[in-house]
Amino acid sequence: MPLLCIASPKGGVGKTTVAANLADALRRGGQRVLAIDLDPQNALRLHFGVPLAERAGFLAELPRGIGWRSALRLTPSGVALLPFGTVTTAEALMVTAALEAAPALLTGPVREMLADPALLVVADLPPGPSRALELLAPLASLVLVVLLADAQGAALMPEIDSGRFLGLGGLAGRDSDGPRLVLNQVDHEARLSRTVAEAMAQHLGPRLLGALAREDAVAEALAEQRLLLDSAPASRAAQDLRELARVVAAALPRAVEPVAAGWAR
Repeated sequence: MPLLCIASPKGGVGKTTVAANLADALRRGGQRVLAIDLDPQNALRLHFGVPLAERAGFLAELPRGIGWRSALRLTPSGVALLPFGTVTTAEALMVTAALEAAPALLTGPVREMLADPALLVVADLPPGPSRALELLAPLASLVLVVLLADAQGAALMPEIDSGRFLGLGGLAGRDSDGPRLVLNQVDHEARLSRTVAEAMAQHLGPRLLGALAREDAVAEALAEQRLLLDSAPASRAAQDLRELARVVAAALPRAVEPVAAGWAR
C-alpha cells in the first residue's frame, strides 16, 4: 500500500545504498517489501547479491511491455526486487522517451503494486530531477531525499527550501506533505562533518528524519554484495539505519497483515 521514494539532488551521495539497506531494515521490522530500481545505473541489485553478469530487469524492458511480476526476483534477504536491467545510454534514453509518451507504462504497474494492502514499495529513483520521480511523487506516501553532510549538501539548502532541487515545484516546499531528508556519511571523527551536519539538522528541523554514520563497514558490505545488517550489525551505521527505519515506518501508512506470503495473483 505505501510507496516510499528514495531520491537525491545529485549522484554520489549513497542514495542506492540507503535505499537497499533501508528496504532491508523495514523488512526486518515486519514489512513485506518490494524494492524497484528506477535508476539506469542498475546498482540496487548488487546490494542483494544479484550477479553482475545478470542483465535482465523491469525498466529496461518497459518499452516492450514486460509485466512486472515476470521480472520480479525474490532475494535471500526476503525483499522482493525489480532490477532496472543493464542498458546502454541509448537504451536508457529510450526508457525515458517511453515514459514521456506513455506514463501509464510505469504508473500502471506501480498502482497494481500499491493495490496490495500488505505491500510496501521502495523505489530507488535516478539522481536529480527525472521523469520517474515526476510520475511517482504524486503516488508516494513519502519522498525521502538523501544528502551528504558536507559543504555541497549545505549549499543545497536554498534549493531545498525553494522546492526547485528535484523539479517538483510546490511539492518539495516546507509544507507537511513535502519530502523528508536523511543525512548520509556523517563522519563523527571529523569536526567539519559534525559541524555541517549539526547546522543542516538545525536548518531542516522536523524535515530531517535521520543521519547515517560514515563507516568502512558500509563500503565493505557493498563490496561483498551483502546488506549492512547482515555484514556489520553492531556498527554505528547499522544502529543509525535501524533508527531511520523506525522513524520512516512511523511516518508511513500502516500496511495490513498479509494474508499470504506469495507474490502471484
